[in-house]
Amino acid sequence: MLFLLFQLDADRYALPARNVKEVLPLVTTRVLPGAPAGISGVVNYRGLAVPVLDLALLALGRPAARRVSTRMLIVDFPTADGQERLLAVVVENATAMVAMEPADFRPLGIATAGARYLGPVAHDDRGMIQRVDVSALLTA
Repeated sequence: MLFLLFQLDADRYALPARNVKEVLPLVTTRVLPGAPAGISGVVNYRGLAVPVLDLALLALGRPAARRVSTRMLIVDFPTADGQERLLAVVVENATAMVAMEPADFRPLGIATAGARYLGPVAHDDRGMIQRVDVSALLTA
C-alpha cells in the first residue's frame, strides 16, 4: 500500500495515498472567522468551496511554513452520515511516497484523545513514521 510522507517539525507522518485525490501547491485561502481549531479557511477547488485544515496549526499550534515542499492535499473525508466530502489538508515537506503494509504500523499503546487523528507507528531505516487517520481529522 502506498503512503504519502510528510513532516511536522522533525517528525515523519504518513497518509494513505488512496485517500488523496490530488496534491496541489500551497495556495492562499479565504479566512473563515470563528472556524474550528486547525481550519485555516476555504479554497475554491474546481468550483467547490472546500475547507482547508492546516495540520501544523492543528497539531503544533502554528501555521504551516510557506515553502515549496508545503502542499495542499485534496482528500476524501467521510462524514458522519456516511457521505464523502472534500477536505484540503495542508502538510509540510510532502516530497515522498513509501510502500508499506498496513500491518507494518503498530499501535502506540497510548491514547491521544486531543489528537484522535494520530494512528499507529511504523519504523524504517530513518526512524519512526506515524500514520494519520483522515476520518478523524475533524469532529462532527
